[in-house]
Amino acid sequence: MAKEMQKNSMYIEQNDPEGDIRKDFLDDDGTWVTASAHIITAVIGSGVLSLAWAIAQLGWVAGPAVLMAFSFITYYTSTLLSDCYRSPDPVTGKRNYTYMDVVRASLGGRSVQLCGLAQYGNLIGVTIGYTITASISMVAVKRSNCFHRHGHHVKCYTSNNPLMIIFACIQIVLSQIPNFHKLSWLSILAAVMSFAYSSIGIGLSIAKVIGDGPHATTLTGTTVGVDVSASEKVWRAFQAIGDVAFAYAFSTVLVEIQDTLKSSPPENKSMKRATAVGVTTTTLFYIMCGVMGYLAFGNDAPGNFLTGFGFYEPFWLVDFANACIAVHLIGAYQVFCQPIFGFVEKWCNKRWPENKFITSEHGINVPCYGVYHVNSFRLVWRTAYVIVSAVLAMIFPFFNDFVGLIGAASFWPLTVYFPVEMYIARTKIRRFSFTWVWLKILIWSCFIVSLVALVGSVQGLIQSLKTYRPFQAVQEE
Repeated sequence: MAKEMQKNSMYIEQNDPEGDIRKDFLDDDGTWVTASAHIITAVIGSGVLSLAWAIAQLGWVAGPAVLMAFSFITYYTSTLLSDCYRSPDPVTGKRNYTYMDVVRASLGGRSVQLCGLAQYGNLIGVTIGYTITASISMVAVKRSNCFHRHGHHVKCYTSNNPLMIIFACIQIVLSQIPNFHKLSWLSILAAVMSFAYSSIGIGLSIAKVIGDGPHATTLTGTTVGVDVSASEKVWRAFQAIGDVAFAYAFSTVLVEIQDTLKSSPPENKSMKRATAVGVTTTTLFYIMCGVMGYLAFGNDAPGNFLTGFGFYEPFWLVDFANACIAVHLIGAYQVFCQPIFGFVEKWCNKRWPENKFITSEHGINVPCYGVYHVNSFRLVWRTAYVIVSAVLAMIFPFFNDFVGLIGAASFWPLTVYFPVEMYIARTKIRRFSFTWVWLKILIWSCFIVSLVALVGSVQGLIQSLKTYRPFQAVQEE
């Protein structure tokens, strides 16, 4: 009888060790299919657009090798992280609702604060990056139509800022979706869009190669003395590694995605299956987009390879692809900002539990939807966040440098260090055993790679700032 009552109730309140009342979502109905959609939405985003440029910097040998290495590492560490959702037992243990909760249960101490800093810093950076990318894609549509109407000799400059404002207005509305559990429909739509524009990009690249022949490519990428100087070659290679790291960034929301799954079959089993599907699918698309984009544009591959087709016909297909990017990023933005919203709102509710502005909700009848509960604090705070992220995107509209910086800074702690260290702690692996040594080598090898990528991205951002002219339209050429 007790089990039946528990099954039929919407929430079961639990007291965690710190005395905080938590809600266990027993009505979660997510499956590995919806989790795969969340992963694909999070992963196949703006990162795929820069892969042709990244391979152009690294060449035919290092480029695909780096892609495969990051895909394997991401999949392996994600399976370790998925086992930490419940603790101490991965199947029957207590749920941990966020990445910080997982770290608190497995490692504790200062690691929790460091995890929060890395995770939420990354999420903020991604939302800013997606605002930049969406505006670039929308600008590409306007430029493509301008070229078609007036000819390719016209410069067709368009400001990114009005389109960033439009993107922000859409996000203000969507940000009122209460939580991650209500995002499945948006993630599925966004995943379909990601497949659409990736496929179009691959098709256009193949058509360009067939029509014009392959552009100049080399085993080592851009040529010193011809395409770049020796120092530029090094910095760009470092930045390209950061771009690839960003292209696989979804560990920041993995725990939140897993929290949407049904408890039967066990969440860790469903999440591992979703991770395998998501990472395999995205790696396949990444290789095709990167390789075909490099063949189409050679060592002159643009930072956003779809914007490079703005000069080519059929212009309507290019417009459709860039429109798909914008729609996809509308959903992806929500996937990454919902954990930020949840964290701040939970903290404020705990800090000021008697404040009616923060805690009270008002029911509003919405046609074709039913009763929607409006929370004044949620409305104000989420709107303010979207506005601030849009303003920051206008100030720093440098796509390649920005995604490389975010990827380099967050890949190591969130995708490698914490999952591996939690696995070591949870399974009590003996120090200096073969497995312990191998995992430590993985941690510190990835740290060196991330540090190198971070340095390259910072240098690229500095160079972009030096040459940036405010109020001039920024285009990815």
